[in-house]
Amino acid sequence: MKIDDFFRENKKAAIAFSGGVDSTYLFYLAVKNACDIHAYFIDSAFQPAFEKAAAIEFAKSVSVPLTILKIDVLSFPEIAENTKERCYFCKKTLFGKIKEAAKADGYSLLLDGTNASDDISDRPGMAAAKELFVRSPLRECGITKEEIRRLSKEAGLSTWDKPAYACLATRIPTGTKIEAPLLKKVEEAEAFLMGKGFSDFRVRCLGSAAKLELPEEQFEKAFDERKQIIEGLGPYFGEVFLNLKARE
Repeated sequence: MKIDDFFRENKKAAIAFSGGVDSTYLFYLAVKNACDIHAYFIDSAFQPAFEKAAAIEFAKSVSVPLTILKIDVLSFPEIAENTKERCYFCKKTLFGKIKEAAKADGYSLLLDGTNASDDISDRPGMAAAKELFVRSPLRECGITKEEIRRLSKEAGLSTWDKPAYACLATRIPTGTKIEAPLLKKVEEAEAFLMGKGFSDFRVRCLGSAAKLELPEEQFEKAFDERKQIIEGLGPYFGEVFLNLKARE
């Protein structure tokens, strides 16, 4: 099925919108096909402030209603305990909340930005989406991540080269209980590094230490700015390590 055919058959839908590359392109396609859509953004401790700002800005730019759902994800023990099933429980909870809000607004169909490059064996959240009958048009129509970036650039979307940004919970080792102060430390540490010009990186928690995962081409910059990085991350982490296995 072609993506335009999908939207011709589904002219009214809610979109789970993160502000990332995939969901922004999906959002754009729905607007391009003159669909009746309503976007929903989950505002939680797992999402950094800049993602929320980006989502609001894009929704305004295309004049589509965006509902911000404030959800305390850490109030759900099955999420906060951070077991191997955390992502499944989290996605099921969040998609469920979006579906409730969408239904109240008159939308029975919920879409997400999962694409054809996403590995289902590594995405437990996709199982939750399937159980809740969330549709993934990009995946259904065979559109890969590479194609999404290329098509987004052709469409003039600023997200075409936006680095992937998994939720902040992924920075906490499985089995370590997730607490709000720890997530805040990670968010502020990553914000500092972004301000220094680093991109497409992760700050992983190792007890009281931070492990930086950087693309190889940013290693030299990290070495050159070692003292500034240590000072900048000092308020959040006692030690800072660099993973010499480059982030791909």
